Amino acid sequence: MTTEQIYAELTRILREVFQNEDLVITPTTTADDVKGWDSVMHVNVMLAIEMELHVVFNTSEIDEMRTVGELVDAIERKLAK
Repeated sequence: MTTEQIYAELTRILREVFQNEDLVITPTTTADDVKGWDSVMHVNVMLAIEMELHVVFNTSEIDEMRTVGELVDAIERKLAK
């Protein structure tokens, strides 16, 4: 899966989770940039990503990610294994 494909999938997943078809993400997007992205929604986001993209993150990996770009990098590493 290419970087562009990952961004497209993340956009689709986040739009679904947040029920916002207008949501646009960039590498610098953070939870603070998305209305309603609190700690509970973060769990929902990560679960949706894991289920849809067939990757698994441990707690320390999730804690270290601050931006969508960092999330994409982590997904790329997982998919490369």
